[in-house]
Amino acid sequence: MRYDLIIFDNDGVLVDSEPISNRILAAYLTELGHPTTYEESLRDYMGGAMHRVHEAVLERSGERLPAGFDETFHGRVFAEFRRWLEPVPDVVEVLEKLAADGVPYCVGSSGSHERIRVALTQTGLIKRFAEEREGSGTQIFSSQDVGRGKPAPDLFLHAAREMGVAPERCAVVEDSPLGVRAAVAAGMDVYGFTAMTPAAKLTEAGATALFGRMAELPALLQ
Repeated sequence: MRYDLIIFDNDGVLVDSEPISNRILAAYLTELGHPTTYEESLRDYMGGAMHRVHEAVLERSGERLPAGFDETFHGRVFAEFRRWLEPVPDVVEVLEKLAADGVPYCVGSSGSHERIRVALTQTGLIKRFAEEREGSGTQIFSSQDVGRGKPAPDLFLHAAREMGVAPERCAVVEDSPLGVRAAVAAGMDVYGFTAMTPAAKLTEAGATALFGRMAELPALLQ
């Protein structure tokens, strides 16, 4: 293995959450008088922290989203997560191989710690991460931990620092142009997962390589 740390995005990479959350986000924005299609939600907000939604709506309409927007949105999302959320196909096997090879991994997500934990718990992936193991430190890092979310490099640099690995020894697994740009800015190789995002967009953002099925990832990391 040529890397000392693999940093996984969460939504769309570990858990198949993007269809659920973007469908709910588009419907909620439309309900509030800001017409948004599912495709527009994916285009504008996938991979970003919640502040991007607030900023985009304010810029386009001159109106602020109501107080409690985030809480209502996440309440709806979490309810659906608990009903429908599944891990991304083959991701369990990928994590098992990394563990067997002795390669550390962690999560670096734009989502809140609560969102990450709900998703990982629902899908059974939470047990794959060290904060659930006695005597170990966390392997879960959120944009809440840093001042700026993706596409700024802060989150990935923070994760690498906390895991004790130099940025150039890290690989990031991402499925959004925002995340790819953040990894590139952090000086890390980044592998673009094309299950939800056109390959051209990830290439344009600077992806080191692309893959369409999670089972293909281990060979790319060698």
